[in-house]
Order: sequence, then structure tokens, then C-alpha cells
Amino acid sequence: MDRFLLENAALYRKLVQGLKPTPLPQSEDAINGAPNPDMVVSARVRPLLDEDVIAGFPRAVFPRSTQTAVVDIHDLYNHPRGRPIIKSSNYQVDRLFDSKTTTEEIYEDLVADLVPFAWNGGIGTLFTYGQTGSGKTFTVSRLEQLVAESLMDGSFEGQRQVHMTIIDLAGNSAYDLTNSRKPISVLEDAFGVTQLAGALEHLVEDRDEVMNLIERATSFRRTAPTLKNDASSRSHAICRIRIKDPSTDSEGLLYLIDLAGSEAARDIAKHGADRMRETREINMSLSVLKDCIRGKVEWDLLTQSKGPKSKQKKPHIPFRQAALTKVLKHVFDPSTNRRCKTVVIACINPSLADTGPSRNTLRYAELLRVTVPRTDTLEPNPLVPTTWTNGQLRDWITKNSGTPPVSPAILAPRESGAQLLRLPPAEFESRCLKTPGVSIEQIKAFRSKLWQLHIDGQRIANTPVSNTEESAEPSTLLRVENRSSSRDLDPTASEVPFKQRIRPGMAVSWHQPPESGDSALGMPDSLQLAVILCPAQAGQACIKDVLGSVVNSSSSEDTQNDKECDPRYLCALVTPGSTAEAYEVNLWRQIVIDVEMMEKEVFLEYDAGTRYYYISV
Repeated sequence: MDRFLLENAALYRKLVQGLKPTPLPQSEDAINGAPNPDMVVSARVRPLLDEDVIAGFPRAVFPRSTQTAVVDIHDLYNHPRGRPIIKSSNYQVDRLFDSKTTTEEIYEDLVADLVPFAWNGGIGTLFTYGQTGSGKTFTVSRLEQLVAESLMDGSFEGQRQVHMTIIDLAGNSAYDLTNSRKPISVLEDAFGVTQLAGALEHLVEDRDEVMNLIERATSFRRTAPTLKNDASSRSHAICRIRIKDPSTDSEGLLYLIDLAGSEAARDIAKHGADRMRETREINMSLSVLKDCIRGKVEWDLLTQSKGPKSKQKKPHIPFRQAALTKVLKHVFDPSTNRRCKTVVIACINPSLADTGPSRNTLRYAELLRVTVPRTDTLEPNPLVPTTWTNGQLRDWITKNSGTPPVSPAILAPRESGAQLLRLPPAEFESRCLKTPGVSIEQIKAFRSKLWQLHIDGQRIANTPVSNTEESAEPSTLLRVENRSSSRDLDPTASEVPFKQRIRPGMAVSWHQPPESGDSALGMPDSLQLAVILCPAQAGQACIKDVLGSVVNSSSSEDTQNDKECDPRYLCALVTPGSTAEAYEVNLWRQIVIDVEMMEKEVFLEYDAGTRYYYISV
């Protein structure tokens, strides 16, 4: 076959140049739904190898563009009735990386989000898959280094204990690569949890320790020569990073997996019985892995749309059929009820000699894609976040995320409005904190604003529009400004320091006087809010605040002291409500606050549905 391809290489190039551009295949996303943000399938096309160029094999894999994520493969077919012809096929993935893309760019686009996800208690998994010699180990080795740098650079909030285990799976046998390839057992305990009996788990505290473990494991990795690669991976290498939070005893998991390389027919032509059995075991484990990934994604989508008690038949997830998926039971077992994010990188050889394996790799990648079904047919509406495209979402983030604005490119690089709403709070906050100058209080208020708009948007979407509303005559009753926020009606007011424009109804944060004590006010130290009512001098002499102090003393001594001190205001206390991030204004619990005690203006918005106030940005 190689001889046929080399003899017709010039004809192949001429035929490829003469191909007319074919229309893009109709996107599965446009028919069935949108890409699943928890399951990202990508493809990386590596450059041509020097030996392929010297041998004369031309390029046969052509990425259309990274935006469409469509790959064309043009194969040369030896037609029995005439001269050779071109047979073309195309495949679509979620993300596409061409031969000019660096591993660092792939990390930022795909893997960087898995690290904080696992840091905050999730299960993140990265698979690299493809033909032997396609660059799987090259890719995952560099990604492991970048993960180590991210984990150990101190950029994440909170203290964590990082534990590492690196094992090797060859068929149904497992070995500890950090312990001189000592055999271990993959067992389930009485609670159904998979245990790596005999494997060492290493507590690592800096990047150098992580890299030393990876290098030691690599030296014990099982390899064998093939036609394409003198050191082809003949086993699955699994790097498990367990991230434990000592304060809550919770933990997150991050798996970095370099799957064994698949082989073309010419690679296995000279294999003996042992190598043929090894190849069958690899193919079987990859097939089971595909079924498990698809089954878990379909299970999650069905549970989210129908509820956990739905009577609709759930897909079967055969994670016990192979040692690889048995080790990853945490990822696939529906009973864990832990959210998972999975990234697959299919590595592609672009040479004409490898079109068969490249097609198989991309076909396997396509089988892993599961789209999120479209559950609504709403027209785009600026008041309904679930209808927003990525462009509309980015524009809204820029205008509504406070000062400084959260970077929309970091918070929502590709997500639509509906997909952003599905992000867990920890991941939402982690992304926002990557924007310099953004505080955690601002992020919580911004997320609360988004969800308030989402809840109101559901009400709007379900309310029919009456044609008589526009024609109704104006009411003869007194028309007043409908205000649900403490924000000043003058848009230019924010340019003046808030202490110079204090007004009734302004909400402020303030620091509590030491002599008052927490028990007196019933408020936490972390957040103290109040709404200004009037100057303290406006109160009568008999009025006392919640601490029992006279609001406006009539004595000449106190009056003289008031003139020398900062202005004082009678304020209503704001206390936490019974739901998260909700507040109540206690008009009958009043306290006198000096201007010097006030820290900054806070915007409170009233929600009629819950009858609570929420911090806005």
C-alpha cells in the first residue's frame, strides 16, 4: 500500500489542489442541541514527521478552521476500473488545534479550567488518544508540567493537601510507576469504592516534587517498538492527583491519562501472539471507555432534564468491564452524584500513509460527543439569559459586572447564557477572580444579579403579552418613580465620593464600634450593612437607638462635642435573611453611625418574589 501511495504522490497532490470546496456538514449542534460544557472532545493535528517528508508522503489531513472545528481527510483510492481517485471524509469535534498550536495554548483553552474545578471538589479528567506516534505522550507530558505549575504557584484560594499516584495498566494488570513498577491490585472495598491496593500515594508540596515523580514514572512506563514509533506506549498511564481540603475533609480529583496507542494493520503485521493479545486488550479497554463516557454524559443530561426519580430508562455504564474504567469508577459511577468534567484530546497523524488510523481516531472522537438537548425555543430576549448567545452574554457581563468589570473572555470564553448558569458557584468565582482587581464580594453580587435576572426572565417567558396593555389609558392616580434599588437616580452621582453625598435611603457598609459587641447587634463581623434614615440631630431628645443610647442629646456639652466630631446619622440595620446572600432591612432596629465609621456605598435591590434585599453591582 505504501508503494502505491508513493508512486501516486504527485497525482494525489494535483487531485487535492483541484478539489472544489465542499459545503460544511450540517452541524449536529444545530439539529440536536449545543455542545456539552462538561464533555469537551478536541483534536490535535501534529506536524508531518521528518521521515514522512523524506519518504515523500504528502499531507492528507486538512483542518478547515479552528472556529468550525471540522477536519477533512482526503484518501487516495486505487480504483480497479481506472486511475486512482480521491475519497474525502470530514469529522467534527468541539475544539480543533492545528499543527501550529502550541501545547501551552491547548492548556489554556482546555485544561486550565480542570485545575480549579478539582481544587474546589470536582472530578476533572483528561484523556489523550490516538495512533501510536501521533504525539499523545508528548502532549500529556507537557500538560502535566503545566498542571504542576498551576497547582503549586499559590494562585488558588485556601489551603489544600495535594497527593499523587501514578500507575500503569497493561491489560488487566496494574503497576505502580513510582515504586519501581511494583504490581498492585485494583479492588473494590465494602463501600463500593475502588482502591489501588499496594500503590503509593505521595504528598507533594512544590513543583519540583511533582516533576520528580512524573519523571520517575516515565522511566518505568511500558513501551515497545512499532513501525511508527521506537518507544510506543503499550499501556495506559494514569496520573491521579487527589486534592484534599483539610478544613472540610472534602476532596477533588484530577486524572491525567495517556492512553495506549492504537496501531494500523501495517504496525501489527509482524506481531507475535503476545503482542496481538496485547493489542486486543487495548482495543477492548478503549471500546469500554467510549461506552462509559457516553453513558455517563447521557445519564447526567437525563437526570438534569427529567429529575433523579424519572422513570425513563437510564443508560447502562459498563465501568466494571475493563481495568481502566474500574480505576475511574469515581468518574463514571452515577451513584457518586459528583459533578465531572472530561476533556478528550484526539491526536492525529497528518500523513497520507496514516489516513486509515486518522479516520478511526476521529470517528472514535465523534462517538464521544454528546450534545445538550435544546429544551426551549425562545427567541433571543435581552431580559432572558437562557436565550443569550455568547456574544450577547459577553456584552452583558461587560456592562453589568461592576467596577472593574469582569473579563468576559475569561468568564465565558465560549458559553452561552444557559451554559453559564450551569456553572457551579466555586467555578464561577474562580473564573471571575482571574480578572485583576475583582473582589469576592463583587463576584457574589454579580452572580446574584445574573440569577435574579434569570428568575425574572422565566416569569417573563411564561407570561403572555396582552395587546390591550399598550392601548390602555394612563392611570389618573398619582404616578411615582418605581424604585426597587438604593442606587441614586442621578447617574453622575457616583463620580462624587459617597461621604459627600449622603442621603436618606443610601445603603452603606460600616465597621462596628468595639464597645457594641456582636451579641448586641446580632450581626457578623464579616459584613455590616445599614440604610441611612436621617441626620442624628433631626431626632428628638427622647429617642434611643438599639444600643440604648440617646440619638440626639439636648445637653450643651454633647451638642458642642457633636460640632467637633464627624457628622452622625440615624440608620436602620440590615441583617442576613433566611436564604443565602439575602438581607432584611430592620426599620425598627436603629443605630447612630458616624461618617468616619462608614466604609463604602452598597447597592441593595428588593426582590418582590422573595421579599428580600440582595446586594447588586
